[in-house]
Order: sequence, then C-alpha cells, then structure tokens
Amino acid sequence: MTTSRGGGDAGGHYTRIRQSIVGGQAPPGTVLIPAALSAQYNVSRTPVREALIRLEQEGLVRQATRGYVVRARTPEEILEICEARIALESSAAQAAATRRTELDLARLVHVHESTAASSDPGELRALNHEWHLALREAGHNATIAELMDRLDAQLKVYDADTSAATDHPDNLKLILEEHTGILDAVRRRDAEAARDRMIEHQSRTRDLRIGALARSGSGLRGATPPS
Repeated sequence: MTTSRGGGDAGGHYTRIRQSIVGGQAPPGTVLIPAALSAQYNVSRTPVREALIRLEQEGLVRQATRGYVVRARTPEEILEICEARIALESSAAQAAATRRTELDLARLVHVHESTAASSDPGELRALNHEWHLALREAGHNATIAELMDRLDAQLKVYDADTSAATDHPDNLKLILEEHTGILDAVRRRDAEAARDRMIEHQSRTRDLRIGALARSGSGLRGATPPS
C-alpha cells in the first residue's frame, strides 16, 4: 500500500524527466529543482534526486547551485558525440552483417519497406530511428546498443534546432537510399561494406546536423562542419 508523498518509483520519475529533456519540454539551460519536481510528482525528494543523479551519469544534466541544469553542449562536445556515434554505429552495422539472424533481417526489411511507403516527416523520423534500433539489435552487442541510446539522447535534445534540415524531403530521400545500401550489405553478410556505408551515412548526417545547429545559434554559432 502506498502513501501520499511516498518514495515512489525512481525509475518512473527518471523516465518522465528524461522524456521532458529529450522531448524538448526542458531544453538546455533549464533548471531542474528537486523540491519543485517532488511537488509536481507528489513524492518525496529521494526518488527525484535518484532520477536526477542517473540523468547526470547519462550526461543529460549537471549539478548546479539550486539543483540540476539540463546540459548545454559546446560545439566540440557535439562533434565528439557525433564521432562516437559514427564509430559505434559502424561497428554495430559490421556486427549485424556477421551475426544477424533471418528474423533480424526480416525486421529490418519490414521497417525499411514501411519507411519507403511513408511520406509523413514525423512518421519517417520515427521509422528511421526504429530501423537503426533494429540494426543494433541485429548486431547482438548489448553494450553498443546501450551506449548508442545514451548518445542518441544527448543529441535528441537539439532536435528542435535541426528538424528543418533533417526532415527536409531531400534528406529523407538520401536516408532511405543510404539505408538501402546498408541493408543490402547486411543481407549479403558483407561486414566491411556495411561498416563503410554506415560511416558514410552517419558522416553526412553529422555534417548536416552541425550545420543546422550552427545556423540556429544554439551554442554552435561559428562551428564549421568537418570536411
């Protein structure tokens, strides 16, 4: 039996606060005060603090005088995150080509075909993310998948500043073409081709994202995408 203002579910509060950050409701620079969140969720401060500590470990918030602040990234940090994603995702693609099962392949094909049949930017964004998740699962490396989820969240904070570029029809068309090439390599179990095509795909996405952030002025003004 639970009581009012009880300890509550720290995991549930973590999920709520995390979603508010990656969903854009609490953008970089937002102050998160444990007492205020405790009152909002009608729980004691302990599970809220536990959730914030976990989010700090994930690199989404940092400690401040009054509590925690949603972390704002420097241009150099954004580039580091993108480079780490390229290294990990290309390794995941390489592993998928080697380790994927027929069920893994069927899921990849299904999501890819659903993407090709859609024209809605919001749906395409979700399907493209689902495809990448399916590819990571096909690589059967839980550590890579966990690290990628953390890096995805750190970049998703800036989705509002990059969506105009990433959701542009020309980019969505290129993504589908690039995914087709990666999927073909995974189907043929060509690990080297899968890795190389993922590097090309993520490198182009990195440059597009950095360019959009620089133009938006979200702490990245003056940053130059790598050549």
